Amino acid sequence: MTKTIMLVDDSDSLRHLVRIVLEGEGYGLIEACDGCDALSKLNGRKVHLIISDINMPNMDGLTFVKAVRNLPDHKFAPIIMLTTNHHEASRKEAREAGVKAWMVKPFDKLQLLEMVSRFAMP
Repeated sequence: MTKTIMLVDDSDSLRHLVRIVLEGEGYGLIEACDGCDALSKLNGRKVHLIISDINMPNMDGLTFVKAVRNLPDHKFAPIIMLTTNHHEASRKEAREAGVKAWMVKPFDKLQLLEMVSRFAMP
């Protein structure tokens, strides 16, 4: 069975790079450009992992994470933040909201694949 990853980032080029890496390893991908777009695309679909940026228009990543935690179908979905944000306060807030891991852009392909493999639900 193919595992489906949701990628939420307002950067087209970042989404393109992550798509190449993940689809190259056989993962399915749902792409969203911000938290609002991502929530509309979740609509009951099974996702094994969510990767989200923090700084995005319309709905930022932390607001999105909190919204996901209120959705019964996705309450326990593992979430990784992939961001340029280095602030410890943001990391703490993300952990408290249920984020499993934090990666800083630019990302390392092998590190990304290891995180996805480790956190994607069965």
